[in-house]
Amino acid sequence: MTGPTLPAPLVSTQWLADHLGADDLLVIDATVLPSVQPNGRPGYLSGHEQYIIDGHIPGAVFADLIEVFSDPTGGYPFTRPTTQQFEDAAGSVGVSNETTVVVYDNVVGQWASRLWWLFRACGYDNVAVLDGGLLKWRSEERETDIGHVEPVAATFTATERPELWVDKAFVESVVAGDAEAALVCALPPAEFSGEAGHRARLGHIPGSVSAPAGRLVDRQTNAYLSEDALRSAFAPVLSQERIVTYCAGGIAAASDALALTLLGHRNVAIYDASLNEWAADTDLPLATEA
Repeated sequence: MTGPTLPAPLVSTQWLADHLGADDLLVIDATVLPSVQPNGRPGYLSGHEQYIIDGHIPGAVFADLIEVFSDPTGGYPFTRPTTQQFEDAAGSVGVSNETTVVVYDNVVGQWASRLWWLFRACGYDNVAVLDGGLLKWRSEERETDIGHVEPVAATFTATERPELWVDKAFVESVVAGDAEAALVCALPPAEFSGEAGHRARLGHIPGSVSAPAGRLVDRQTNAYLSEDALRSAFAPVLSQERIVTYCAGGIAAASDALALTLLGHRNVAIYDASLNEWAADTDLPLATEA
């Protein structure tokens, strides 16, 4: 590693401003935007157009989490890529095994967290999320550029960490009491309770604790809350040896996973297919709060 040394998995806007332009430092915009499909169901759009027209942090390249950093053959949106797919994707945006990476988004950090987790799961820790993302950067009146920044292709080699993921069978074993882990749902409270949602079956996996990703950040700046506030949010599970986070498709779950990592928990995994898969199986239980 030859780029700047990251102080933590989360870096401040000031840290990035101080190091912007350094050799082997790459800034990545990972924004995905919510949309509404013609059928009224929620969907997603690449943030690339917004990145080009509305601007981005100087020198930042764009990472497409919809098509490039996901497996297009997966059964659900944003299925994690295979190791080879991830190596190709990382190389395509200019990341080598000597690159220091800072990733951000223009929403509440879950997309940046997802890309951070993908790198982490592929054995690469020299990656951090920009605290507050583009919103905080702009609120401080820092410089932005418009237009596309073409990445310089690189070669990236992954080293898989399979323990950072769990599958449906493992979660079933937790629910059945045959495996020990705390389940944390990162979805908004109304989806956790079953009052809202777009899946055929609503609610949460039985035994889960609610820790909405959107409530882990300051509403004005999108910066993560203080350590004390995060500890309060995760208080019911911090004493557990293993924690599994989930949401609809493993995106908001990554924000919870980042927060838990910041709190020092070292045995966190994400259920990648999350409720998209779980709720589709009518043989599996869902809990609601009337």
